[in-house]
Amino acid sequence: MEVFGICNQSFAPVRKQPGDTSEMVNQLIYGDLLYIKAKVNSWLLIETVHDAYEGWVDIKQVKQLTKDQFRQLADSPKALVSSVAAVAALVDYMTGTMHLSLGSTLYQFRNNTFNNMEGEATFSGELLTLNSNPDGQKIALDANRYLNAPYLWGGRSVWGIDCSGLVQMSYLLNGIALPRDAADQSQKGEIVHFIHEIKAGDLAFFDNEEGKIVHVGLIMPNKSIIHASGKVRIDSIDHQGIYQPQTQQYSHKLRLIKRIIPS
Repeated sequence: MEVFGICNQSFAPVRKQPGDTSEMVNQLIYGDLLYIKAKVNSWLLIETVHDAYEGWVDIKQVKQLTKDQFRQLADSPKALVSSVAAVAALVDYMTGTMHLSLGSTLYQFRNNTFNNMEGEATFSGELLTLNSNPDGQKIALDANRYLNAPYLWGGRSVWGIDCSGLVQMSYLLNGIALPRDAADQSQKGEIVHFIHEIKAGDLAFFDNEEGKIVHVGLIMPNKSIIHASGKVRIDSIDHQGIYQPQTQQYSHKLRLIKRIIPS
């Protein structure tokens, strides 16, 4: 029997193996829909619907759904949170409020109320209107919303995010689904052959000494790059890689540039 789920907490860690001490490889944010593939003790092996990424999550941090419940949510009117941080409150005041990160999904959304899977909830914050023709300038501006967010391996929220998470969320806010990891993201789009041809929204990928892609950033309108390294920051980029003025050194070696949205 197929089993489904949803993240109905602000966010939840997804781990490499079932256990609290295992490495966090991804992060669910509120409203992420899941396929549940296996159960080991109190841990669920899940696959996220939007990017087919697998990992283990504590059973207490997601809500399991029937196939009918899953379909009702997936097919319902929905909204994306565009506030950097927003507040949701259950109608039953006893359960308090919840803070939602940028990019959280609200289902069965009507008149500022939505289904929290525990009851009806009210929403206070800004909502995103998806553009049917997203452009690189808008994607770059949305990436800038995460500026100065701390680096967190596996993170996808304003309270902690990694390089590929920043890229994935910036595109997701514009209705475009990308893979979770930088190496997989580098397989998408068309190659930009020369650095002087870069445009806002292009993705720059960087490799290590073994030639493995280990980092990604997003080109800004002024042809600088926004990326997560220690924190989400903006640096210079040229044909060699990312140059950090503070250290007067190159921090990442450029491998290739890809354009996801055709010109």
